[in-house]
Amino acid sequence: MSTAPEADLAERDYFSDHSVLLEPYEYFEALRANGPVYRLKNRNLVIITGFEEGVEVLLDADRFSSSIAAVGPVAPLPFVPEGDDISDQIEAAHDPNSPTALMVNYDGDRHVAARSLLTSLFTPSRLRANENFMESYAQRIVGEVVAQGGCELIKDIAAPYVTLVIADLLGVPDEDQEEFRKVIDAGPPSGNIDDSETTQASPTLLFMGAYFTRYIQERRENPRDDVLTELAMSKYPDGSLAPLLEVVKSAMFLFAAGQDTSAKLLGNAIRFLAENPELQANLRDDLSQVPAFIEEMMRLEGSVKATFRLTKKTTTLGGVDLPAGQPVVIAISAGNRDARRWESPAEFQIGRPKIKEHTGFGRGAHTCLGAPLARAEVRVLLEQFLKQTSRISLNEAQHGPVGDRQLSYEPSYIIRGLNDLYVDLAKA
Repeated sequence: MSTAPEADLAERDYFSDHSVLLEPYEYFEALRANGPVYRLKNRNLVIITGFEEGVEVLLDADRFSSSIAAVGPVAPLPFVPEGDDISDQIEAAHDPNSPTALMVNYDGDRHVAARSLLTSLFTPSRLRANENFMESYAQRIVGEVVAQGGCELIKDIAAPYVTLVIADLLGVPDEDQEEFRKVIDAGPPSGNIDDSETTQASPTLLFMGAYFTRYIQERRENPRDDVLTELAMSKYPDGSLAPLLEVVKSAMFLFAAGQDTSAKLLGNAIRFLAENPELQANLRDDLSQVPAFIEEMMRLEGSVKATFRLTKKTTTLGGVDLPAGQPVVIAISAGNRDARRWESPAEFQIGRPKIKEHTGFGRGAHTCLGAPLARAEVRVLLEQFLKQTSRISLNEAQHGPVGDRQLSYEPSYIIRGLNDLYVDLAKA
């Protein structure tokens, strides 16, 4: 635990300080001591730590634009904000041919249209078929590492598992799935604090874009009875066929967006279980509590720390004046620990009232489209670990003894997740 005074903590740079990376919750509490909306002194940024204030921003697309959601809040804007309403400037700066112009950045009707291209993937029948794949795959890979007595969870289990689950949902051919996994594993993390001001598309996205362009082109020329053909033939709500690039970008965004978040949530959840043997035993005795466990983990230590918005219109939030063009950081993990909303917010409690109101999957128009998929894939893998083991514990040779753990977190101002997690597994 940090011993630095709150005033010192509040002056640290969230976007480059590795000590904040290790313990973001103390940092956010130091900011919260100055109010739920705080203007940083070291950057032209406002950070929202309040739950209600964060939800207000996420729900208000009229005052707050998602145009900086992917590139981050510290990259320079492509224009100089002018006046009290920069909506037209944001619209004029939109480049539909840019590889960074992803669905997560879209506002209004453009976002609705892009999101509609993926709705066919999330029908009940499609999700049931995908869950059948999850069950069989999870049972096999967990069985293999339990037989070995342990594993490195993040790279050996969680990352390949979530990659193949989303590949199955999207219909990525079997022969390409391993290559996808290698490139994703080798790529930099989203929100890399060691390169926080880049505006270039990541090599991982460009790699996936090339593959999905080929898939969609092939299916438009030679339709088949498969998921990729459904994507290729996706139409907007007005009935028009979507441009090739928009279909490609929607597909590759869905593929990329679910990788880190689900894999890191699995790591956070299993680390927590390994450190809490009584809770682990209770869940093992009653697997019906696993979904409630996941929701509380999403609140307490979800895999998304922050998301970003740009103020479209001069406004006031939480008593702080925000000019048009103000980059805003919504600290998801801080709002989910706001004592004004959650009783004893730093404590883990299964069965909290209205727990699904947490903002781990966002809120409003940009609520995570893949939330049902993420909940299912995390639940299925956790259930298999609990079914097939009698004990899950951290490997002390790698992480140190209880009370002196050594954990390494991914250098990201967006993602909260471990670089690695070595666990010992006792067979049931």
